[in-house]
Amino acid sequence: MTVDLDGCVALVTGGGRGVGLGIARRLAVAGARVVSCGRGEAGAVLEGVEHRLADVRDAEQVRALVEDIVGDHGRLDLVVNNAGGSPYALADEAGPRFSAAIVGLNLLAPLAVAQAANRVMRRQAHGGHIINISSESGRRASPGTAAYGAAKAGLENLTRTLAVEWAPKVRVNAITVGPVRTEQAALHYGDEEGVAAVARTIALGRLAEPEDVGDMCVLLASPFAAYVNGAAILLDGGGTRPAFLDAANADHS
Repeated sequence: MTVDLDGCVALVTGGGRGVGLGIARRLAVAGARVVSCGRGEAGAVLEGVEHRLADVRDAEQVRALVEDIVGDHGRLDLVVNNAGGSPYALADEAGPRFSAAIVGLNLLAPLAVAQAANRVMRRQAHGGHIINISSESGRRASPGTAAYGAAKAGLENLTRTLAVEWAPKVRVNAITVGPVRTEQAALHYGDEEGVAAVARTIALGRLAEPEDVGDMCVLLASPFAAYVNGAAILLDGGGTRPAFLDAANADHS
């Protein structure tokens, strides 16, 4: 099975590094014309990918970015809302401005980008597709990143709501991602020994690579997923072994 996205114009937010860079790379390899954006320069130059400076938390910058893409390429077929993240902060130490900023980046910014994209896509004969990059932190307790987890839970609900409101012209889906090995993995998991220890808890025995997320974006953007709408695809390598099994002392030998 070969996926050909030739002619597709895609926007990847936060596409200059980490998961976003992997998504941009895979979309470009599949034939899409990709525009990535971020607050800083891209960490790598990729063939078939243009990188533009934009802060998705600023609605005016979002509007201008989408208008510029359509002006340059004549269309916008796919948006991947990838920009997000959070530093570690225990809930009783996180101030209101900090929490508001985290929710703004991880929930309100994707909404603003989706709204701007929808205004374009609904006028196109072929419509369009929006993919929100969520996190398993939104489906379980998220100690140290409470506002982030709550925002990602909201993002999955937002995905389902927009999928209903904007169908059939615009499909909206989410990818719920587990641990990913990026250049910032050490901030969450420590050194290589810590990364390896986390990998051993995952059924497939490794963290996801950014390109794994990119491959799922390619599949969702393809005709093979034309009937997928309002879904939140869990991409976690099978998940982690339940902690209670390691804590139990039952003999299953």
